[in-house]
Amino acid sequence: MAQHAASAFDTDLSALRSRLSEMGGLAEEQLASAMNAVQRRDMPLARQVIEDDVKLDRRETELEELAVRTLALRHPMAQDLRETIAVLKIASTLERIGDLAKNIARRISALAPDDRRQIDAGILRMGQLAQGQLTDALDAYGGRDTAASVALWRRDIEIDELYNSLFRSLISQMTQDPKLVSHGAQLLFIAKNLERVGDHTTFIAEMTYYVVIGQPLADERPKGDPLFPLPDAHPATEYDPT
Repeated sequence: MAQHAASAFDTDLSALRSRLSEMGGLAEEQLASAMNAVQRRDMPLARQVIEDDVKLDRRETELEELAVRTLALRHPMAQDLRETIAVLKIASTLERIGDLAKNIARRISALAPDDRRQIDAGILRMGQLAQGQLTDALDAYGGRDTAASVALWRRDIEIDELYNSLFRSLISQMTQDPKLVSHGAQLLFIAKNLERVGDHTTFIAEMTYYVVIGQPLADERPKGDPLFPLPDAHPATEYDPT
């Protein structure tokens, strides 16, 4: 009987891992598509990102239902319990990353199609860093690689510092030339959402450490302090600098 219960739990855990991996792939695709749409001012692609967000929402609901059933029926212990809880939390985080990608895509219609200011390069660099961190965080979780997770957790400061630099540059440009306010405001919004994506990837790294080690990371994560901080762009309440 005990062997059958263990086998049933292993089956459920395998299904949870598979669904989480699928969610991770979708979140990566959403973020990459959103940034491609920003770079090309591609409205059809932006609309696709917005429409596809429902896929992540649906996958999260399905995963939550399976995880709750697993907790209720299998009563996992120790590392198995930690992993089940971590799967739930990471799934929620991936859904939020999808929302942030959708929010980025929504701003593209307000960007001038022929306007390619030098500051755009900084936004695209932030996008590359955020995408890289998301991929690395998911790979580290899949491989239970705590060293990679801690390294990622610490290097998120690169995105913070780039965000700070972009913020100052955009504010300066908009102050000097009021005609840039509309364009700059959209870029500020996109930059803040990318900064939040970076924060979410560090949470995935923290969950990897928790699953493997059994305790949270004790250190305080290095984080840049914006000169002029913006409110958090929580997916449920979209922040609009305009």
